[in-house]
Amino acid sequence: MTTPFPFTAVVGQDDLRLALLLNAVSPAVGGVLVRGEKGTAKSTAVRALSALLPEVDVVPGCRFSCDPAKPDPACPDGPHEDGPGGARPSRMVELPVGASEDRLVGALDIERALAEGVKAFEPGLLADAHRGILYVDEVNLLHDHLVDLLLDAAAMGASYVEREGVSVRHASKFLLVGTMNPEEGELRPQLLDRFGLTVEVAASREPDQRVEVVRRRLAYDDDPDGFAGRWADEEAGVRQRIVAARRLLPSVRLGDGALRQIAATCAAFEVDGMRADIVMARTATALAAWAGRTEVLAEDVRQAALLALPHRRRRNPFDAPGLDEDKLDETLEEFSGEDEAEDDPDPDGPGGGGGQPAPDDGPAQGDSGSGARPEAGEDGEPQAGGAGEQSAVRASEPFRTKVLSVPGLGEGAAGRRSRARTEHGRTTGARRPRGALTKLHLAATVQAAAPHQRARGRSGPGLVVRRDDLRQATREGREGNLVLFVVDASGSMAARQRMSAVKGAVLSLLLDAYQRRDKVGLVTFRGSAADVALPPTSSVDAAAARLETLPTGGRTPLAAGLLKAHDVLRVERLRDPARRALMVVVTDGRATGGPEPVALAGRAARLFAAGSVASVVVDCESGPVRLGLAGRLAGELGGTAVTLDELRADAIAGLVKDVQRRAA
Repeated sequence: MTTPFPFTAVVGQDDLRLALLLNAVSPAVGGVLVRGEKGTAKSTAVRALSALLPEVDVVPGCRFSCDPAKPDPACPDGPHEDGPGGARPSRMVELPVGASEDRLVGALDIERALAEGVKAFEPGLLADAHRGILYVDEVNLLHDHLVDLLLDAAAMGASYVEREGVSVRHASKFLLVGTMNPEEGELRPQLLDRFGLTVEVAASREPDQRVEVVRRRLAYDDDPDGFAGRWADEEAGVRQRIVAARRLLPSVRLGDGALRQIAATCAAFEVDGMRADIVMARTATALAAWAGRTEVLAEDVRQAALLALPHRRRRNPFDAPGLDEDKLDETLEEFSGEDEAEDDPDPDGPGGGGGQPAPDDGPAQGDSGSGARPEAGEDGEPQAGGAGEQSAVRASEPFRTKVLSVPGLGEGAAGRRSRARTEHGRTTGARRPRGALTKLHLAATVQAAAPHQRARGRSGPGLVVRRDDLRQATREGREGNLVLFVVDASGSMAARQRMSAVKGAVLSLLLDAYQRRDKVGLVTFRGSAADVALPPTSSVDAAAARLETLPTGGRTPLAAGLLKAHDVLRVERLRDPARRALMVVVTDGRATGGPEPVALAGRAARLFAAGSVASVVVDCESGPVRLGLAGRLAGELGGTAVTLDELRADAIAGLVKDVQRRAA
């Protein structure tokens, strides 16, 4: 077994180490979510923590780690007799992102359950992690059905496996630790809230600290055992401190003053629900015990807020996590005494509103002097002698959209956009299993076995079932798609009000893509070329950031934009052939620049029609006279056109049917 990197040898990352240690002192804090760029020792620190945890007393031979002092009465390996237990090291169980449901919760032998009526159960990772650590690297990439199972286990402290009337339950209480790179996408809000604490990590910019990181890593790689031995005393010291803090924890007093500060802080930052208050209270208590104190101080409350609140006050994936520390200090000072708290019951203090600082928008760039810029001419060049490029404008307020789905039935990654054959969803039929049986279709299995009962010598009430009789249930659910935005940023789109509305529409569709677990990409075109502003990714906030800084101006190379999008989809099809694409072209339909730009754009559009790529054209043309070019483009793409106004949820009801009808 590989010797883990010592926890005390990790350079810097003080918040990360503190959050992990607080959970070691008080597992009731609820785990840690570690967010940060790659290569910042996230996984190294988490794996090193398990070596510091005290040993666990277990019932000998129990596969579910029952506590001999209080065994689980419903344990599948029980009932357990009274007797001395055995000690084993605390476990850290890793949940791979691509794990199956059976690997997570365990599996029943369906054939034995039907033929013999016995519960032959093979425990999964939730059983292995009981009374230990469950670690999920890249937790934001975890499939939705696994997230649902984690949420259930974390909420109930138990795992349930139910298959065709046969059920098994076992205890599953674990410390949930996840790491993620925000560039690869955000977490579902329900799972995000299940993490007690969150920490943002980044590589140090101090040369001396970076040198020390490299020095220690090279020394560890050359001789892991020798390096670990040099840090053995420090490791033992931290281990003893954890044990001492655990013993002190029940004696720590959380006074009314500290409780009022906790409640006022959560109210001031407008966090949802009451879980934040409870987590802050537990964290502040653990901080006091870690410091060797029996009284929670204001400094404990402040540190608890910095660890427990940032991920709970985000309203959408485009909000940056974090707290306004000045507001935090003002709130703590205002409620520093019990009498003051009673005199002023308003937790928001003067001004209210949660203390969110106003964005430093300033005046819109390019609007000084004579106000809004005039519309560009039909050739895409700016009028009135202005510059060929304008600075970026802010997006208008996003709005709710209804789903734009890809026609047909796919087999892509689980999501919430288009119909697909999945392992989860409603049952639509049965087939012979390919490999291990995961979802039994009971009626089809019985129907297959029934004609052979006499030949198999059936004499009792039980059904004689063989492997060939088993039938796998086929199910239909929803998949996530690749939504590729192709955005016209040319001079013909450069009117500030129009471009603001366009960005608002794309931002709204990005929010919808986040909720439906899609991948997104962004292609822009202007001047004489097209650019891939964002390759396909699961990070919709990265797409929003690129959109926010998008400048406009120049001619309209529509053909170049379509051809660039075609290349992106071709490459992505090779990387992820099961994920179907939906192309959203945001343009007024004009094509200028180069020889025969309109004819070239038409030929490029027909490539998508020939490849049956689902597409929607968002028509951005405005003014009393409209040429209908976007509608013509949609026809050549084999898709449908919709105006900016029709994109809103209350006006888009017929759009999906129109897309499907055209693609049929």
